[in-house]
Amino acid sequence: MPRTIAALAIFACISIAAADPCKSGPQPNQRPGPYSAHVSVGKERGTQHCYICESADKPIIVVFARTTSDPLGKLVKQFDTAVKNNKMADLRAWVTFLADDQTKMDPQIVKWAQQYAVSNVPCAVFEDTVGPPTYLLAKDADVTVLLSVKQKVVANFAFRAGELNDTAIADIVKMIPKIVTVKK
Repeated sequence: MPRTIAALAIFACISIAAADPCKSGPQPNQRPGPYSAHVSVGKERGTQHCYICESADKPIIVVFARTTSDPLGKLVKQFDTAVKNNKMADLRAWVTFLADDQTKMDPQIVKWAQQYAVSNVPCAVFEDTVGPPTYLLAKDADVTVLLSVKQKVVANFAFRAGELNDTAIADIVKMIPKIVTVKK
């Protein structure tokens, strides 16, 4: 009997820990730091580029991803449309994939971006699976999304593998108007 109770207690603790939301990257009111990555898709293709460096106070959406996936493609397609529809606000968005070897990841990213018709959101590879050091990305986060304006994070969303779904995508997209303001 005591073993059964102990086993149930351990199982309950594991279940609670697994249900904790994933926390990854800069949190609201923190400043996203500069970093450069090798561009796979976009007008800077084939070069190291720092998108955050050229963003200044503009509204930005930064995505860090460890894998290409269908839900990520759906999310980035939404961002692609948002960038197109918010040109007056100068909304910027990009995806940074985290991988050890950009040359191996590049063809996958190109194919994935073509599959989802991504044309307004550049995709790049940061050659370290940990990500940029100042970002403190969680090791278990498959996707981290930061929405920022005026060099401050407004919203942060992080998902373990398999957690990004249509409901989560809708929640993220609902936050875009909070960072987009039309220039006067």
